[in-house]
Amino acid sequence: MTTKQPFETVVATHGATVLRVCRAILRPVDADDAWSETFLSAMRAYPDLAADANVQAWLVTIAHRKAIDVIRAAARRAIPTADPPEAATAPAADHRDLDLAEAVARLPARQKQAVAYHYLAGLPYTDVAAILGGSTDAARRAAADGIATLRRTYPGVTARKGEPQ
Repeated sequence: MTTKQPFETVVATHGATVLRVCRAILRPVDADDAWSETFLSAMRAYPDLAADANVQAWLVTIAHRKAIDVIRAAARRAIPTADPPEAATAPAADHRDLDLAEAVARLPARQKQAVAYHYLAGLPYTDVAAILGGSTDAARRAAADGIATLRRTYPGVTARKGEPQ
């Protein structure tokens, strides 16, 4: 029988990945909130999670749902026009990181999510498809289209070893 890791270990192991996924989908301040909400929800559900479950895919699924909640809530909020827009800054980020984040933010939602879940979280396409809803081929196509767009618009994006250019 497999025993589960303590929840603190789960947070330490997967926290950075979940944060990268949240930041790829949301603005930095919203991403931090979604990250927190993800782990609060996960902590409540963790005792019922099967010991052999794919914890990373489970956490990215929760993060995906929290990101959707944030996007829906933002769509319902009034946007003040007298204030200047927020400038996205990240600690220890240089202009290339911010340029890439901006390029990813301009992708269509499904491509942005597929790129984040596959390339940032490292999930296989079967897990990406389960999170997004749809087939593995559709998830692969969305990620490929997103990467192709990034390659055209952001010169720093290259293929991973073994992937076609």
